[in-house]
Amino acid sequence: MQRLVRMTSQAVIVDKIKKIVLPLSHDFHKGQAGRVGVVGGSEDYTGAAYFSAMSALKAGVDMAHVICEPGAATVIKGYSPDLMVHPYLRMNDNRSTVKSERIIDTVAELFPRIHVLIVGPGLSRDALMLEYAKGIILRAKKENLPIIIDADGLFLVQNDPGIIQNYQKAILTPNVNEFRRLCNTMGIPNDNTSLEEKTRRLSKLFGVTIVQKGKNDIISNGELVVVCDTTGSPRRCGGQGDILTGLIATFIAWGKAYENKLWKHDNSIRSSELPVLASYAGCTIVRECSRVAFEEFGRSMQTSDLIAKIGPVLDKLYSR
Repeated sequence: MQRLVRMTSQAVIVDKIKKIVLPLSHDFHKGQAGRVGVVGGSEDYTGAAYFSAMSALKAGVDMAHVICEPGAATVIKGYSPDLMVHPYLRMNDNRSTVKSERIIDTVAELFPRIHVLIVGPGLSRDALMLEYAKGIILRAKKENLPIIIDADGLFLVQNDPGIIQNYQKAILTPNVNEFRRLCNTMGIPNDNTSLEEKTRRLSKLFGVTIVQKGKNDIISNGELVVVCDTTGSPRRCGGQGDILTGLIATFIAWGKAYENKLWKHDNSIRSSELPVLASYAGCTIVRECSRVAFEEFGRSMQTSDLIAKIGPVLDKLYSR
């Protein structure tokens, strides 16, 4: 069961999420069901960006772009022909003569083609890659794009919180250690205060939505706090957080279609609710996918085993 704190009942929040699930229709054309961009994927880390982008496709978006380093691009293209892979980023190996501004401009040219941007999966902590990420985030804010920041993107935010502070269309998805470091950055003491209250405080200070991943996932926009304790699996293979980013991005993209009245609805969902609703939906789906995959594969379960479960689980939890 899902436990909700300082929000409405479980039935109400699930009903709201169902309302933003994009219906299937022969009247829609390619791209209207969502277009997601992932900034990440480096020489050493290719799987994270793939998991993030592919989970969005499996959830039902139409297109997923991966903006990554050339060495990663070749590998990620080999994972799936369904992804659009752009080898624009460069590692700090002293061989690149392309200025950062030009690369950031090139990435920004993709912004009209996407609805939501994910920054961080497989990015690495390479100084040049982080420089690109910072510039891309700042440009995305100017375009009013929703941004989800995870993994090494959070390392960037930890060291320069002003990059994303008070940008209400941003969602940060830290794990336990990343959350602790972000709290240290914002001066939240490591005391006996509940995780729910710490998450609310961190969200309030950052001015963004926080998804604190852990035994229970705690979501806050600084006012509301939602706790998801849906049963997952005891198998903590790496990459499940990357799947979460793609799922959250999917619901954010559908929320944008909802706001644009792509289909007839009652217009009862406020824009300010969308980050929390999308985050809660993503948390419940990835946990249920993990549970189902673990039942099938047990100890040998890998994150790739969750991918095929996304469609059926989404329909089970949030079909109309």
